[in-house]
Amino acid sequence: MLNIVSILIGLVALPIALVGFIPLLGALNWLSIPIAIVGAVVGMFSRHQSGRNFNIFVIIVGCVRLWLGFGIL
Repeated sequence: MLNIVSILIGLVALPIALVGFIPLLGALNWLSIPIAIVGAVVGMFSRHQSGRNFNIFVIIVGCVRLWLGFGIL
């Protein structure tokens, strides 16, 4: 059950992170990363690892985008 909740949280964070790829909207990743961290924490309490891994992927995507845009662009 916690794995499904974790995946749903990741599915909320992923579109926010993808919109953050649009130029000048990169600051949205500052919102998507904490949401994905919450999803990863929830996924850590699950027996399965797919929800946690999905949220870690969203965190990495958001961090790379922030790194490429110098944190705000």
